Amino acid sequence: MEVFLKDVRMAFAQNLFTPAKDDKGVLRYKAAFIIDPKSEAGAAMKNAVNAVAKEKWGAKAPAILAVLKKDNRVSFKEDARTNADGEAYDGFEGMWSASASNKKRPTTINRDRTPVSETDNVLYSGCYVNAFVDVWPQDNEHGKRINVALTGVQFVRDGDAFGGSKVASADAFQDISSEEIL
Repeated sequence: MEVFLKDVRMAFAQNLFTPAKDDKGVLRYKAAFIIDPKSEAGAAMKNAVNAVAKEKWGAKAPAILAVLKKDNRVSFKEDARTNADGEAYDGFEGMWSASASNKKRPTTINRDRTPVSETDNVLYSGCYVNAFVDVWPQDNEHGKRINVALTGVQFVRDGDAFGGSKVASADAFQDISSEEIL
């Protein structure tokens, strides 16, 4: 089920442009999205998870979903994302999150819908984006899960970068071509 996430903060975007191997050795593009529980995006994600679970497991969906959430097998979290010490990551306090991945490279665009590449330094962990994700149930030899596939990201506005700083834009510098070289 396709879900549009409007004006959410992106995190863990180091593999948005270059895939990394997952725990099964499969190359995947990845990012996480920080979602305000009171936002339309929060309601849309919660509804999508419940809808795909009900479609897949029928009357058993609430019980199966409860087990999947308890066992951390739902890629959409209705609580703060935490580190190994149980502390909320910066920016995740009081928020929900969706971890999304895809074997295929997601569409990445700027505000004007022009393509964005990694070297453009437009999309980074901490910026605000619009994103399309696909919520889908898994029930196969690898087990049951609710997954979130990353299909597209559009830059909306700058935010404080997570884990360091973003690279300076060439436009931030002055044109000094006419100045004398020392």
